[in-house]
Amino acid sequence: MLRSPFFCLLIVLFFFSCKEKTVVSPKSDLTRDEGYRLRDEGILNFQNKNYNNAFYNFNKSKIIFEGSKDSSNIVYNLIQMAAIQQINGDFYGSKETLTEALPYIKKKDVYSASINNFFGIADKELSLYEDAITYYNQALKDSENETLKQSPLNNIAVIYIEQKKYDKAIQILEPILAKDIFPKDEYIIKKARILDNLGFAYSKKGMPEKGLPLMTEGLQLRNQINDLYGSIGSNLHLAEYYTVTDQKKSNQFALEAYKTATKLRSIDERLKALSFLISNDSETQNKGYAKKFLLLNDSIITIRNNFKNKFAKIKYDSKKEKDENQKLKLEKAENLLALQKAKYQKIFFIIGISSLFLLLLYLRKFYQNRNRIEKIKTAYSTETRIAKDIHDGLANDVFHAITYTQTQPLTNESNKENLLQKLDDIYSRVRGISRENNDIDTGSNFPNNLKAMLSTYNSSQTNVIINGVEKINWDSVDDLKKIAIQRVLHELMVNMKKHSEAPVVSIKFNTDSNSLLIDYSDNGKGCEKSKIIKNGLQNMEIRILAVKGTITFETEPNKGFKVKITMPK
Repeated sequence: MLRSPFFCLLIVLFFFSCKEKTVVSPKSDLTRDEGYRLRDEGILNFQNKNYNNAFYNFNKSKIIFEGSKDSSNIVYNLIQMAAIQQINGDFYGSKETLTEALPYIKKKDVYSASINNFFGIADKELSLYEDAITYYNQALKDSENETLKQSPLNNIAVIYIEQKKYDKAIQILEPILAKDIFPKDEYIIKKARILDNLGFAYSKKGMPEKGLPLMTEGLQLRNQINDLYGSIGSNLHLAEYYTVTDQKKSNQFALEAYKTATKLRSIDERLKALSFLISNDSETQNKGYAKKFLLLNDSIITIRNNFKNKFAKIKYDSKKEKDENQKLKLEKAENLLALQKAKYQKIFFIIGISSLFLLLLYLRKFYQNRNRIEKIKTAYSTETRIAKDIHDGLANDVFHAITYTQTQPLTNESNKENLLQKLDDIYSRVRGISRENNDIDTGSNFPNNLKAMLSTYNSSQTNVIINGVEKINWDSVDDLKKIAIQRVLHELMVNMKKHSEAPVVSIKFNTDSNSLLIDYSDNGKGCEKSKIIKNGLQNMEIRILAVKGTITFETEPNKGFKVKITMPK
């Protein structure tokens, strides 16, 4: 089926007749009424082929309905604009316009089949046949009944004919003809179109005995109801059929199509008819046909380019006007806001000052209470930790020492030495617990105390290596940071003792122009990083983040445990 202004117009008017009725509230404002007025004016201009004016009307109507978020009327106007663009050969522009409608469409929307059908027409004219078939199939899904499905089915068949897939086209068209369920008001028009396309498919397949009668019957039906545009398609199909067997008849049908297309100002069909007349006629008249063909072809390119530019300009000007109006509204709103702000500024200032004063009083009281609570929590936490250390470590060690004295003869020098070693370890642990829970001395003795605390974890099973403590200018480090460092390192050592069982522990202190750097590593058991037990480690993170530092953990099973601490000086 060839594309034409009249065919597109029929589609548009058909879907307009199916359009949902919009209930207008009695309170509809003048702006909304203006949207309906412009839409109706656009329909009238469309029917009279005043395409520029129609496009302008529909575009202005669409913008008005965007303001009221009336999606039904927005989509309707966009479909009309796309139809006008397709009639005038602006297929890429029509696809852009249809794309604007997609956000307003829901599944099985009254317009969804129409939009997909128009997408298919555009891609078919751009020779994007597979894309066109995809859109037509979507239109089929969105069509509510068998009657509405005829149009996209016929369009798919036409593409198959273009692709020389004649069997597929016949498989689609024959069932439509057999069902004979064409709409009453368009019975002959629809039936004639199916007859013509089916007959053309048979003739292209090499079955003229089936194809010619169908095409002839289709032309007769079209002539019977004076379907002028439909008769152009039938005459062109018959002209193509006779080009091989009877060029004289081919010329007759081509000439008839040319005359009708000229009468209806259908330039594409005139060009198609002239192409048959030129290829069939070898006489002098051929030159006249060729000249007409060239003139028409040049003029249609110019005209369609002009239409494309006009449509683009209408859209651009409307968008510019809309943006300017929005800008004016925004400026007006900003001015109103400024006046309101000035009016209430003094009141807000007084309220703000009063609120700030009350807030300061509240915060003072709040922090006093919070500090008291924190001190209680800290004392409780310290007592709990000391009790746990005594229970988990010292009690077991003392019990083992007692058992040792009961089971081993102390007259043996070696047993006596082992017992003394155990007692010395218990003594060191007691000193360590005492040192851990004393207030941290952040003065000049801080580095020595820090080393001493770390050294308490030296034992026959673990060698603790400490490097770089003396390199740090501790006097320049804030007291809160010193406390955080000692607490974090202590927790790391406790963690190592409980879980790591590391033979070697290394703690390196370093510094650069801006930061203090501490690297901890051991060669103990390690663990999967995702399974790190947060308890103590979470406390470390909180402490370091509180002094604006960073701490990272790196560990894998059987690959030890590494920690990197960075904090500003």
